[in-house]
Amino acid sequence: MTQTVVITGASAGIGRAAARLFGQRGDRVALIARGRAGLEGAVRDVEQAGGTALAVPADVADFALLDRAARETEDTFGPIDVWVNVAFASVFAPFAETTAEEFRRVTEVTYLGFVYGTMAALARMRPRDHGTIVQVGSALGARSIPLQAAYCGGKHAINGFTESLRCELLHDHSNVRITVVQMPAVNTPQFSWVRSRLPRHPQPVPPIYQPEVAARAVVYAADHPRRKQYFAGASTAATILANRVAPALLDRYLARTGYDSQQTGEREPGRPDNLWEPVDQPRGEDHGAHGEFDDRSHRRSAQLLVSHHPVAAMATAVAAAAAGLALASRARRR
Repeated sequence: MTQTVVITGASAGIGRAAARLFGQRGDRVALIARGRAGLEGAVRDVEQAGGTALAVPADVADFALLDRAARETEDTFGPIDVWVNVAFASVFAPFAETTAEEFRRVTEVTYLGFVYGTMAALARMRPRDHGTIVQVGSALGARSIPLQAAYCGGKHAINGFTESLRCELLHDHSNVRITVVQMPAVNTPQFSWVRSRLPRHPQPVPPIYQPEVAARAVVYAADHPRRKQYFAGASTAATILANRVAPALLDRYLARTGYDSQQTGEREPGRPDNLWEPVDQPRGEDHGAHGEFDDRSHRRSAQLLVSHHPVAAMATAVAAAAAGLALASRARRR
């Protein structure tokens, strides 16, 4: 059965890749972002994949625009079944070099954009007692790193907000579901357009995954929203677990390594950034789903398979262990 899906931050990266996957299923996909060139490219992706697309230019930091986008989606496609919050902003800089205006802007997009998107979705889903909201989180929402204080703060806030709302929905015995997908480092265009005061070009902290890995996790979560959260990528699970076990040790480790690991060896020239305005607007350039780190990015995640099919994975592991014991036993008898 096809669905009506809304995706914020749909013009590039994870949102763009997820839109394509929903399109492959024949879904009706409303695409929300600021940049028109990226939105037009996302529309083509969805339609070429077999879905139906609607581009709705909007800044997620403005609730009125998001609510209007939700209304336009339902006027065009009918009731919203799935709402995916992806859009974010960041500033790569030490906290001491980040202005109050920049910190507020990142918070309004990265955190309040999720709050406003959730509000717009719930206003329509709750009366029908039907719908799913997927929050695209990050390992940095559990374990912060240096040089991205505003972004890490926003991702932490999303977890707290979503956890509180989930409790309310459970209390009300609502059939509206909400879940979070915690993401690893992903090869998206953000590292080419993020505002940065670093001396060298910003990069995702390895290991890096392709946006299609993240998109598969989003689509699966939309179809299986009863779990509180999903981890995409082994590095996400490892980071969150390590922070639970030895958070102070990780503080010291990231103090030593967190600066260099977020920069390439190339000097950073002056360039436009997307904090206040989309970079694909004046030039009309569509950046697509991928960033510039294709040659260093993983296309698959074994952890994702285990996360989505834990029973099958456990059965396989037990069978493999039994086969190994049998081989060892035969070897000893010889």
